[in-house]
Amino acid sequence: MWVSNQSSLDDFILLGFSDRSWLETPLFVIFLVAYIFALFGNISIILVSRLDPQLDSPMYFFVSNLSLLDLCYTTSTVPQMLVNLRGPEKTISYGGCVAQLYIFLALGSTECILLAIMAFDRYAAICKPLHYPIIMNQRRCIHMATGTWISGFANSLVQSTLTVLTPRCGQRVMDHFFCEVPALLKLACTDTHVNEAELNVLGALLLLVPLSLILGIYVFIARAVMKIRSAESRWKAFNTCASHLLVVSLFYFTAITMYVQPPSSYSRDRGKIMALFYGIVTPTLNPFIYTLRNKDVKAALRRALTKEFWVRTR
Repeated sequence: MWVSNQSSLDDFILLGFSDRSWLETPLFVIFLVAYIFALFGNISIILVSRLDPQLDSPMYFFVSNLSLLDLCYTTSTVPQMLVNLRGPEKTISYGGCVAQLYIFLALGSTECILLAIMAFDRYAAICKPLHYPIIMNQRRCIHMATGTWISGFANSLVQSTLTVLTPRCGQRVMDHFFCEVPALLKLACTDTHVNEAELNVLGALLLLVPLSLILGIYVFIARAVMKIRSAESRWKAFNTCASHLLVVSLFYFTAITMYVQPPSSYSRDRGKIMALFYGIVTPTLNPFIYTLRNKDVKAALRRALTKEFWVRTR
């Protein structure tokens, strides 16, 4: 009994939407449906990108990386949220909270860099088409993807360690639905200006710098697209870039709103809404954005529904 009580004292209490109990059942259904769609959409893109030879290109290699990232992103938070929405206890263990914090932050950091690399891939394909196979060869793509994942997890190690080590003086009630840096810093019983400054600096490096690079790259892409004489080729280039720009807008807008300002300035509900958006809505929409706007992916998905496709991949 003492061990059980001691363990419960180490748990964090996630208030989530407990002050609006009438919302919990509808939110449970919405989050469950969104999670199922996220699993289905991202797994489908990973499978067809890896198995369909017509999608064997750097673009779809990075798209499959994004889908894997979004798959892990939602899985790191949504199952725990579903348990807390339906169960009487709104708790998460100390170890579970630390793991969730590290993984969620690592995946978010990785996505920041990955989206910039995907923009560079589009630049190479549209602005340097003759040199594209050399610039984005298989070995370089693997190195870029590996470096992206390592950078994201290294950044998370720094930020999550500094956040976890901040004294909380026994405070363990978080007005949030998963463990995130801003929510944990609000529990601190000491001055957090150093942590907030570190969060802002790393947030600016991982959010504003890649975003600036993406916008700069698309200026060059826009100039190149305007020079294309064929209307069909121009539309295809625009359509491919539009999908990526929409994903970039969805992710960066909400992430910058959360991480490039002091956590002490967050309003109570805005942080929850923003976290829901980039933690659930964006990873769920990403595969459908790439699918609905891309003829190659739609054709690959149709082929995947045929028996002949699976016979050839054996």
